[in-house]
Amino acid sequence: MAKVVLITGVSSGFGKAVSEHLSAKGYIVYGISRRQVENLEGKIKILQADVTDVASVQKGVSTLLANEGRIDILINNAGMGISGSIEDSSPEAVNLQMGTNFIGYVNMIQAVLPSLRKQKGGTIVNISSIGGLMGLPYQGFYAASKFAIEGLSESLRMELLPFKIKVVVLQPGDFYTSFTANRKPVIANDGSAYKEQFEKTLSIIEKDEKGGLKPEYLAKKLGKIIEKKNPCHSYIIATPEQKFAVVLKRILPGSLFASILSSHYGIKS
Repeated sequence: MAKVVLITGVSSGFGKAVSEHLSAKGYIVYGISRRQVENLEGKIKILQADVTDVASVQKGVSTLLANEGRIDILINNAGMGISGSIEDSSPEAVNLQMGTNFIGYVNMIQAVLPSLRKQKGGTIVNISSIGGLMGLPYQGFYAASKFAIEGLSESLRMELLPFKIKVVVLQPGDFYTSFTANRKPVIANDGSAYKEQFEKTLSIIEKDEKGGLKPEYLAKKLGKIIEKKNPCHSYIIATPEQKFAVVLKRILPGSLFASILSSHYGIKS
């Protein structure tokens, strides 16, 4: 029997690549998107819903269950990014960032768990980021949202042990997707103390992303991970250099690692 997959944020980037890859492999794929999606290849069924709206999410999940009777795999992927200094960020921008990247995941998890518990099994894949393992300058609230996903997943994993539900976290490094173009910069006035440094650092961040891996690479990795009987708790999907950076974060004194990371992003004391 083909497994039923529900993935959020399928209109572009990771969501598009993963949904198309899994559909080609024979999974029954449902995708959640806030807007109409017309450029997907494969038999992907679109549920129009906003992950930040509980009623919208519940309606989408109910439609899927009415059609298929079960959900085997939830892939939490929908997200966005704001960029700017922490001081300059407005409450509205912060709420948008955390509401989409964190509360959106919570809403999806709470919507599917009754079904997963009833069938005594399933897999939840939360797509985090290397930015959930190390704070990045001028990406503070994006990093905070991903750190939150890491903590949520650790707690959830233990709570779901009795129900045989697996929780897997993916931590992608730099990928070349529409995420870069869609990032929402915090609008700082010309008198902002951070303006010059922010623009310099953002140009480095965008250069790294545009030179990053393609989303199809992550899709193939994820396709193999969900087929494992006992997947690892987390997987870093990145270039060797970025994986090495995570190792350095773990073994170096915090001040030394922060100095190395600051230097990469052109920040001097």
